[in-house]
Amino acid sequence: MNVTLAYIEEPPFGWTGEHRVATGADVELAETVLHAIGVTRIEYRLTTFGELLPGVREGRWDMNVPLFVTAERSEAVAFSVPVWGIGDGLLVRSGNPKALDGYAAVAALDDARLGIIAGQVQHDVAKAAGVRDDQVLIFEEQREALDALRSGVIDAYASTALGNRIVADRIGLGQFDAVACRPVTGTAPSTPLGAFSFSKSSRGLLDAVNTQLRAYVGSPDHLARMAKYGLGEDEIEPALRAIQAARR
Repeated sequence: MNVTLAYIEEPPFGWTGEHRVATGADVELAETVLHAIGVTRIEYRLTTFGELLPGVREGRWDMNVPLFVTAERSEAVAFSVPVWGIGDGLLVRSGNPKALDGYAAVAALDDARLGIIAGQVQHDVAKAAGVRDDQVLIFEEQREALDALRSGVIDAYASTALGNRIVADRIGLGQFDAVACRPVTGTAPSTPLGAFSFSKSSRGLLDAVNTQLRAYVGSPDHLARMAKYGLGEDEIEPALRAIQAARR
């Protein structure tokens, strides 16, 4: 059985490593689960975030690395059980010159500019917090957003708090600081959940992956594999709680 997995360049979740081999926390989780259900060959398709959902929906590949589950996205694709839960964060230039600590802080400064990857949920959250369209610059890939942040075109890049910490620590070269976003006033505290996604016609593959994920997420082997990439119990526990709640 062969499966084609789509991924994007977004450490620590996925990226193209040495010898152009796909690697990362989400890639390794997919490999572990797929091999456990009998998949003998995995092909990797590097794409952009904006192409993940159309690509899997149209059958250009079989499975996407995890992304946040939303009601709108669930109309287009079928999601697996969740595999992590992670809040938002901002990546800013070292020293955080505009003292940005969340979307509301960006909205409060007329000259603050926020970079977001096309199609990511951070755009909707930022708008709900009052960030205006003319304050937002949209990029296709993380690399482009980091270049814009480095050069001062934007003042902050919005992504997951974990992903931004990894970028700042491992590849930021002292140029960036990661800041966890303050909760948006008036919203209930919650941790957005991420899951693999499939075409709605791929019921067999989805069911097999879900069966394995329910048995594997939160296991010692899972935690050890994810820890290599900076994902710990804080990121895994929200997904595990959701899986357990669904069983009741």
